[in-house]
Amino acid sequence: MFIPAHSDLFEPTLNALKALGGSGNNQEIYDKVCELENFSEEQQSVLHKEGPQTEISYRLAWAKSYLKIYGVIESVRRGVWSLSEKGRNLKSIDPKKVQRFVQSNARQKRQDNSSNNLDNSLEEKALIQEEEESLDLIDKSLQMSVESDIWVEKLLQVLQKLSPDAFERLCQRLLRESGFVKVEVTGKKGDGGIDGIGVLKIGLLSFQVFFQCKRYSGSVGSSEIRDFRGAMVGRTDKGLFLTTGTFTRSAQQEATRDGAPAIDLIDGEQLCQLLKDLKLGIETKTIEVIEINQTWFAKL
Repeated sequence: MFIPAHSDLFEPTLNALKALGGSGNNQEIYDKVCELENFSEEQQSVLHKEGPQTEISYRLAWAKSYLKIYGVIESVRRGVWSLSEKGRNLKSIDPKKVQRFVQSNARQKRQDNSSNNLDNSLEEKALIQEEEESLDLIDKSLQMSVESDIWVEKLLQVLQKLSPDAFERLCQRLLRESGFVKVEVTGKKGDGGIDGIGVLKIGLLSFQVFFQCKRYSGSVGSSEIRDFRGAMVGRTDKGLFLTTGTFTRSAQQEATRDGAPAIDLIDGEQLCQLLKDLKLGIETKTIEVIEINQTWFAKL
């Protein structure tokens, strides 16, 4: 299955941000790139290695990191990107030029780090330089920016190893912690994928919500959404589909199709973030960083 290289996604990423009005989150950018490039459901379902991340998503992450270093996009906050002034004024982009710039940037950083190490002998510096020229010169910070959410990938691997019953209980707990009441796991076979029912109270109003939870390492397609809606019709107007995988663009379109009951979608990344926010099996630790102010000591 053909998937464009990350460098071939530079221009689609910029075009996606322009089409989104100059900014967008990771999911919006992914969806718009898939739309502009006409990626099929099969292409969107190809996993990077064994998953849970798709290959397109993985390569898009690299593309965004390159474009950030090149100065045409900016990371506004976690998972949200915007065009910089340079990016807004850019008419076209040369992938080779971007690659050369990023490699040069990485080389310069490493040389600066080497020159700051006063303990390196001339021979050691020569060996370091030789090694750098023989290796991929992509800066380590670039790798870190792509893998900054490595905890999400690790958590998804844990979730996918849960038994079906355990995953249903986890989703039940998540919904309760999110404000749902009377959350029940039905556990019925052949019920159109309906795994449970809950009631969401908003002020004076309450809504019965059917939910389906799918442990999956690939992309959920439009057919699964149609099947779930078919089981809902005549019983409720609200549906929630939770998965450890992703949703294809056609699945997202089917979930919000005009004239049909809307179904809210929670993909793997959103599921992990909800668990983190609710502190369900996730602990966030703060690491103390100590810096020495050499200028202060120099003034003594």
